[in-house]
Amino acid sequence: MTATKDDLVNRMRRLNDNVRSFSATVDMTPAIGSVYKGEITEYKDVRAYVLFRRPAEIRIIGLYPVVRSKAFDMVSTGNEFRIYIPAKNRFVEGTNDAPANSANKLENLRPAAFLEAMLIPPPDPGEQTVLEDATDENDALYILHFLGKDDAGNPIISRNVWFDRQTLRIVRQKSFSKTGITVSDTRYHDWKVYDNVAFPSGIDINRPVDGYGVVMTVTQMEANKTLSQDKFVLPQPEGTQLQVIGQKPAPVAAAPRP
Repeated sequence: MTATKDDLVNRMRRLNDNVRSFSATVDMTPAIGSVYKGEITEYKDVRAYVLFRRPAEIRIIGLYPVVRSKAFDMVSTGNEFRIYIPAKNRFVEGTNDAPANSANKLENLRPAAFLEAMLIPPPDPGEQTVLEDATDENDALYILHFLGKDDAGNPIISRNVWFDRQTLRIVRQKSFSKTGITVSDTRYHDWKVYDNVAFPSGIDINRPVDGYGVVMTVTQMEANKTLSQDKFVLPQPEGTQLQVIGQKPAPVAAAPRP
C-alpha cells in the first residue's frame, strides 16, 4: 500500500482521537533488568487492569498469578505519579520526568510511559516530521520520523513510528534521548476492534535506560465508557514507607497506640 506523510499523520490522529477512555484487562510479563547488561528476570502471568481517561489519567493494577494478590498499583494524573508496592511495603511518588534510577526496577515503572506506548500520540502542532520508505526485499515499511532539537539547537530525531505497508497498521514506535540513546522501543501486533476503536492486542514495551520491559496482551477492553474520578485516586496506605523520587525513603509510620 502507498501513503503520503500527511496520510500517515492523519491516520495517527484518528486512531488517537477515537480513544476517549478505556478499561482493559491485560496479561503482563514484566522483564526486569537491562537488555544491555543481559540481566533479565521475568515475573510471569501478571494479570493487570488498565484504566485510561482523557486527557492523561491512567491507572494500572497488577495482580500476582494464582493467588491474585496485588503486585503493584500505579496511577498518573498528568505530571505526577504514585505507585504502591505491597510486597516492599513501599509507596513511591514523584513527577513523571523524575529519573528512573532505583535498584528495584519495579520502582522505575512510570504510568505515563505505559500511556505513551499504548496510545501512540500523533505529532504535536508545529512538530516537524519526515517520512522514510524503508521497503526492501525483506520488509515493506514506512517510518515516520519526529524531529526535535538538542540543547544546542541542533536537529535530532526524538521519536519514530513504523507502519507496515501491507496494512498501514503501526507496528513499532521508538523514542530517543537528546543524545540519540533509545529510551523506549515498543512493538505492536494483532490489532483488533473494541467498541469501534482499533487497538493493538499485543504490545511489547522495552525501556533499556530504565532497565525493564513489559509484554502486554489485551484480553478484554471496553472503550469510551464513563470512568469516574475516584478510579484515579491512590492514597498512601497507612504504615507504608514513602519514597519520594530524588529523596531518601521516609521511615515507616508508627502504628497508633491504643
